[in-house]
Amino acid sequence: MKTRNTIALSIPTGVGAQIGGYAGDAGYIAREFSKYFKVIVNPNVVNAGILSAVNDDMYYVEGYAFDEFFNGKINLNPVEKFNKIGVIFDKTIPENILNLHLNTIEAAKIVKGYDIPYYEITKEPVGICLTKDSTGVSTGRVECEKTLFEAAQNIIKKGAEALAVVCFFGDECEDENYNNGTGVDPIGGIEAVISHYLTKEFMLPAAHAPAFSGLDISFDIMNKKVASEFISSTYLPCILDGLSIAPALSKTGEISNKDVKCLIVPNGALGSKAVISALNNGVEVCAVNNKTVLSIDCNKLKENGIITKSNTTEDTVKEFQSYQDCLRYIRDKYE
Repeated sequence: MKTRNTIALSIPTGVGAQIGGYAGDAGYIAREFSKYFKVIVNPNVVNAGILSAVNDDMYYVEGYAFDEFFNGKINLNPVEKFNKIGVIFDKTIPENILNLHLNTIEAAKIVKGYDIPYYEITKEPVGICLTKDSTGVSTGRVECEKTLFEAAQNIIKKGAEALAVVCFFGDECEDENYNNGTGVDPIGGIEAVISHYLTKEFMLPAAHAPAFSGLDISFDIMNKKVASEFISSTYLPCILDGLSIAPALSKTGEISNKDVKCLIVPNGALGSKAVISALNNGVEVCAVNNKTVLSIDCNKLKENGIITKSNTTEDTVKEFQSYQDCLRYIRDKYE
């Protein structure tokens, strides 16, 4: 059987991407690419609450590790069996909501055979604070990183190979524009902060799912981009799907950034560490017309001397009107 080439598909979290800025609404695109390539995806691309678009032809790589991978600091080692997942719960999650998540874990174990032998409740409240920066990107801070760190240490000592984190968000995260499919995910940014922190500290795959004080099931017809968030009371299943098969992270490993044929990103989101590193390492970047609140496009890169004719990297950035156009191009070139 022909060995598949590897590509990467990134849609940043919390930047209001027209496609992929909501609840797994870019998942079908990732699945289409995965018919022809092995696809490195950040969790935001495939996570959808009780649903997930991830499959065995995707490498589920958290955002910090994604950046460090393209910077040449981390390699990926695909797993041959399910990772042992340790789940960290915020102390402030109410008992009834915690029980719902514990039932979710047991369901994932019995139905899908996932290896989830450990969970840990933080000793202190994690303390989630939500904000937006001047560009409208959602972000935030964790008031007690130490308690997350200690819980992670405890669960890793027991043998966890991947970390699922569930923090408590109360009821103050509703955003009407987001629910209508036009705004920025209000919690996407802080979720990235949490997973970045844990991945950086422990060099393990990590992902976050929020917990709320009430049940989020809706009997109204919701915007299709966010519908998956309103058909279940837990968002844990999708990260268990991803973490169960997430590649191990190491300085040496089977897959390096040199093995990636191209990195696909929204055209306005070309200022990320992954993109700059890809350009510096000769990885082709495919910029797709997918509107975000960001505005770092090819022209901005040229104005700042990142894309220049003199260093011949100008040809390593291609612009496309749609993901379908991009797929046709890379199939012709790399399949």
